Amino acid sequence: MTSVVEVHRRTARRTAAVTAVLAVAVLAVFLLALSIGDFPIALPDVVRTLFGGGTVRDDYIVLRLRLPRALAGLLVGFAFGLSGALFQRLLRNPLASPDVIGVTAGSSLAAVLCLITLGVSGLVVPAAALTGGLATSVLIYALAWRRAVTGHRLVLVGIGVAALAASAMSYLLTRVDVRIAAQALVWITGSFNRVAWGEVRMAAVFLVVLVPAALLLGRTLTVLELGDDAAKGLGLRVDRVRLALLALAAALCGVATSVGGPIAFVAFLSGPIATRVLRTGRPGLVPSALVGALVTLLADFAAQHLLSGAHQLPVGVVTGAVGAPYLLYLLATANRGARS
Repeated sequence: MTSVVEVHRRTARRTAAVTAVLAVAVLAVFLLALSIGDFPIALPDVVRTLFGGGTVRDDYIVLRLRLPRALAGLLVGFAFGLSGALFQRLLRNPLASPDVIGVTAGSSLAAVLCLITLGVSGLVVPAAALTGGLATSVLIYALAWRRAVTGHRLVLVGIGVAALAASAMSYLLTRVDVRIAAQALVWITGSFNRVAWGEVRMAAVFLVVLVPAALLLGRTLTVLELGDDAAKGLGLRVDRVRLALLALAAALCGVATSVGGPIAFVAFLSGPIATRVLRTGRPGLVPSALVGALVTLLADFAAQHLLSGAHQLPVGVVTGAVGAPYLLYLLATANRGARS
């Protein structure tokens, strides 16, 4: 009979192997994004340029044109994947991702308000998106609170808040000039077409703080999954820990949305994909984050090169085309399970 220790060792080895493979895949797609384009650059030249040994032409193409976009995709995907895994494990619901429960919708509404009503741009828009995501999370948590927060109630409240935010955005878009509305619509869809170094640096600064805090506090998820009574019996302050984890997940989502917009389904897909690969029945935080980065980089690569010519799709179009069928599949299988 296999002992518990052997099972844990086997799971740890598989998790480490999967994490390493995902990290290598992310690095490969990242370098590929820097290499392929209107002016192809060989991978050895890309690596040489990153380490300061490139030509003037390669420096301009790689460091100034392609690197900010690739880094933005990496950071945004990592943040979305980690945020989605935290929400799904904390609330024990595969639908509890920030784009489903309204966090990204709140970020988008705040950004659209800045773009349309205030007429501002630059770093003000990402800052507003981050603030809007955090404020929406507080609102959802307050409305869902009934002595405690359950995953079912928070998801339902979040869906309602997301619908209200979407309605408000639609109303705002009908009241402004077509050119401004088009600019806002591209941002709402999710795009890296105009990302700049300032936004990448801002995201990196936030993630340097948020990611270690989320991974450190995420260790308590295993205890929380035993149930509130068992967790309290083990000395865990359940309400405080849950609120802190929700705040970290919302902040990660806000940072990601502030850079790339509310890219659909990245946070939603990352956890389930990581769970399938790990075969552990629950999404690991680091593997989920790496899956998010991989999905975002691949989707952005497809968005840039799927159509020939100068036209580039917003990355949110690609992720939406992949994620929407999976959402329908998840709802269909859940309904069949409920009937049986």
